[in-house]
Amino acid sequence: MHIVVCIKQVPDSAQIRVHPVTNTIMRQGVPTIINPYDLFALEEALKVRDHHGGEVTVLTMGPPMAEEALRKALTYGADRAVLLTDRHFAGSDTLATSFALSQAIAQIGNSFGTPDIVFTGKQTIDGDTAQVGPGIAKRLNLVQLTYVAKITSIDLSARAITVERRSEGGTHVLKSKLPCLITMLEGTTVIRRGSLDDALRAARSEIVKWSAVEAGIEDITKCGLRGSPTVVKRVFAPTPREQKAVQIDTTEKRVRDIADELVASIFTHQPALQHELSSAGSA
Repeated sequence: MHIVVCIKQVPDSAQIRVHPVTNTIMRQGVPTIINPYDLFALEEALKVRDHHGGEVTVLTMGPPMAEEALRKALTYGADRAVLLTDRHFAGSDTLATSFALSQAIAQIGNSFGTPDIVFTGKQTIDGDTAQVGPGIAKRLNLVQLTYVAKITSIDLSARAITVERRSEGGTHVLKSKLPCLITMLEGTTVIRRGSLDDALRAARSEIVKWSAVEAGIEDITKCGLRGSPTVVKRVFAPTPREQKAVQIDTTEKRVRDIADELVASIFTHQPALQHELSSAGSA
């Protein structure tokens, strides 16, 4: 099997700050990490490879420093790493990103073999859109299996895969044909510790670096800012509330009395809500 895993280097969200004057994210001095959701996708891909054989190629789009994330992925056991880097990609939104990555995946197929499965994390911690994975699937005409919690089975002879997909109503068991794209949920598996041999190999490995042209992208206008209809008007930290929370003493009170006091407190602070409910009840 040939498996492609899309990862992204993101700033550590625990240390991100917003500039109080410019309202922009302050990235200076903030360490970068592999998007945590992508690590679960990588681990699942490695498990599939270990069981069925084949290769795992990790792919990322970003500046030259994103090579660090790829080498980290190699230490976990990935076989190959491809960095898609070009000034034309700067400022890409999810539409432009999915276009560039889909073109790169097609080029990976031409260079190293057609992928049987493309893995992504369900979303990234810096964008939280969950749009790139499905966008790649649409552009490559792949079946998309999103929010997957578990791969139940893979039948290579029948070119079929069965997965468990989480939803608000429970768990769906889905069977699909290969090739496909899978977005993995977090907490679905235990992420392995890389071996010393893999760490040494990662340090020596040559990262495949492609520009837009080398990735087979012919229409540059679909990349970067020119290919991004999304405009971020402003990034800001929420203003802290001046009003403090109201605490209700529940000591030695019946549940009904506590509920009545809670409702009375809500109506005191939200008189319009009480009027709206009263009007609805009398209608």
